[in-house]
Amino acid sequence: QTALSCCIYIGCVLQDHAYPADELMPLTCRGRVRGLEPSRGDVDDALGKFSLTLIDTLDTLVLLNKTTEFEEAVRRVLTDVRLDNDIVVSVFETNIRVLGGLLGGHSMAVMLKDAGHHMQWYQDELLHMAKDVGLRLLPAFNTSSGLPYPRVNLKHGIRGPESRTGTETDTCTACAGTIILEFAALSRFTGDPVFEVHARRALDFLWEKRQRNSNLVGTTINIHSGEWVRRDSGVGAGIDSYYEYLLKAYILLGDDLFLQRFNIHYASIMKYISQPPLLLDVHIHKPLLPARTWMDSLLAFFPGLQVLKGDIRPAIETHEMLYQVTKKHNFLPEAFTTDFRVHWAQHPLRPEFAESTYFLYKATKDPYYLEVGRTVLDNLNRFARVPCGFAAMKDVRTGSHEDRMDSFFLAEMFKYLFLLFAEEEDLTFNVEDYIFTTEAHLLPLSLSTAPHAPSPPTNTTSEEELDDSNFDWTCPNTRLLFPDPAFPRNLRDPIRSAVDKSCPRPAIHREPGMGRPPLRAQDFMANNPDHLELLRRMGVSLIHLKDGRVQLVQHATQAVSAVAAEDGMRFMQEMMELSSQQQKEQLPPRAVQIVSHPFFGRVVLTSGPAQFGTDLSKSITGVSVSSFGCAELSNAAFVQGRIALLQRGQCMFAEKARHIMKAGAIGGIVIDDNEGSSSDTAPLFQMAGDGRNTDDVTLPLLFLFYKEGNILLEALKEYREVEVLLSDKARDREEEPEVDKDSSRKSVEAMMADWREDLEAFQQMEDEL
Repeated sequence: QTALSCCIYIGCVLQDHAYPADELMPLTCRGRVRGLEPSRGDVDDALGKFSLTLIDTLDTLVLLNKTTEFEEAVRRVLTDVRLDNDIVVSVFETNIRVLGGLLGGHSMAVMLKDAGHHMQWYQDELLHMAKDVGLRLLPAFNTSSGLPYPRVNLKHGIRGPESRTGTETDTCTACAGTIILEFAALSRFTGDPVFEVHARRALDFLWEKRQRNSNLVGTTINIHSGEWVRRDSGVGAGIDSYYEYLLKAYILLGDDLFLQRFNIHYASIMKYISQPPLLLDVHIHKPLLPARTWMDSLLAFFPGLQVLKGDIRPAIETHEMLYQVTKKHNFLPEAFTTDFRVHWAQHPLRPEFAESTYFLYKATKDPYYLEVGRTVLDNLNRFARVPCGFAAMKDVRTGSHEDRMDSFFLAEMFKYLFLLFAEEEDLTFNVEDYIFTTEAHLLPLSLSTAPHAPSPPTNTTSEEELDDSNFDWTCPNTRLLFPDPAFPRNLRDPIRSAVDKSCPRPAIHREPGMGRPPLRAQDFMANNPDHLELLRRMGVSLIHLKDGRVQLVQHATQAVSAVAAEDGMRFMQEMMELSSQQQKEQLPPRAVQIVSHPFFGRVVLTSGPAQFGTDLSKSITGVSVSSFGCAELSNAAFVQGRIALLQRGQCMFAEKARHIMKAGAIGGIVIDDNEGSSSDTAPLFQMAGDGRNTDDVTLPLLFLFYKEGNILLEALKEYREVEVLLSDKARDREEEPEVDKDSSRKSVEAMMADWREDLEAFQQMEDEL
């Protein structure tokens, strides 16, 4: 009932605030029109000024038994939507959302008309529009390989001087391999075989280009040569729906060829990619070698596909892992690491996890999955619901929103949630008579018996045959497959424990001399001799760069043992993940402004921010502290109530901040120890945390390069006490006392000359030391 009421409410909001735009912008309560809003890059390729959300949600209305609203929506599509816009769109997105939406709407209209209560006026108008879309997509398939260009101009096609597209060379595997359901359905609805022929040709080419030893496909392929551009292989972004459409093409069209190919791929997925409960990308030529240490959220569809396949146990395991990650972060992050931390923090309200939840409940009738669905629904209402709809999460860690609500949210998310909780009497038709496309559009299984062109002969050899005896089940009930009712719970409990404990490192035998635990990236100090020795034993070398940064390189052959080499690889992976997390949110530069006499705000030093600590809003007094800040301060009483100056090195920035905070300081400025560094020549430097929770750091901390730091030190040397302002940007300069301009200029010039003399003397003394 909640899903139904939310969907009806959003439909009213769309009509009032967004129509006829492609999407709703839920934070500003207006429609997103391409060209009128700032470009979001490839994401905008889904928008074609064809009322995308309206078309994408047609069959959702029928599923929710809103037939009157469906009839009105169909009339709006027929009267208001234009398909000949001079605009470049994604072939993949237009196929699954627009063509799929029109075909799903047509299927529902025919079903309602045949029932004799609604849509009696309907004369296949949506199907005619679907064919128009299909014809506008066909020019993209005009390649020597048969793989489509990734984009097409709805009005001018490909390659023409007005098309503004047709120069691309690469496409993703899913982009080329997620066509067959919609194109075959269009051919069989209309009797025109050209669409199915082109979709089959693209699938045939991808199959021929699979890596023959691993039977895996890469992520990105050259549409002309067929060479793999990206050779990493998984079941997430870039490949996901290619596998989905092989199995579903068999279900919809009844062609054993698709099932045979899917089975061969599936066996390789389970052999190389599946590491229950994880699904990790590998290299197609070296499938035992992991390609990355994180997973993306699009792979959440895979347990649902495994249910269709009938392989329930790994579906339960992977789904449980995804559920625990969801509970940990409220939503499934766009990407997360193998120890279930956030890798990419966005969540655009993707429906794949809800999809798998529905299919697992459909197969098992285990009430546990109703609780999972309740969690999804509650989190949507608690964290994503805004006055004009549901807003995508910009960062699941902070709960910040993005002014975005993709059409798939209504087309898929509400559809699967409604079906999850619906009783038989809530459904006005039998969904078992339909198959869901990757966009959750409904296509009738009766298409398998519709007239169609015969499929061409294949070159499948006996070596490619796969023993399918292990996969005889189709959507089995776990109570039949697993007689012990506690069996599914026994599968889930260890996974829940693993996520809760963030996958603790298993105990392994360590060689003599390496009795201590392995060095973790979050603990590493570049100036710690013990850490440098541990790096050497792990085959990791440290290179100091001119700008003060350090670079780490590992050579496994230089490690003292295989275990040490493994520790080194793990350390490097952790360091890359830590660096990625620290660079995730680029903060703007901050300002250190000297506001006391005789500067009065004229001297503003560009400083680097910290990714922890408090906001900068107060004017506070500073004092030099002769310390690295890596231990309790001996002059704590002198620091109390002031800003502490700290030298870079010896320990983490967060540790320095904790020590001066304990001494009572109200802020800190870290000065670089790399002589000659300057904000004029070096990129902005951000001080990262120490890999732990830094919520306890409640004072501001800024970073000055060597040149800017020396300016502040010289001011302190001259005037002993200097008042500075730490802020996000320089404030207006204070009015200085009335003085003669000539004498003022002379005094400033004299002061600068004194500074230069002092600086030269200081540098000479430093050289002697």
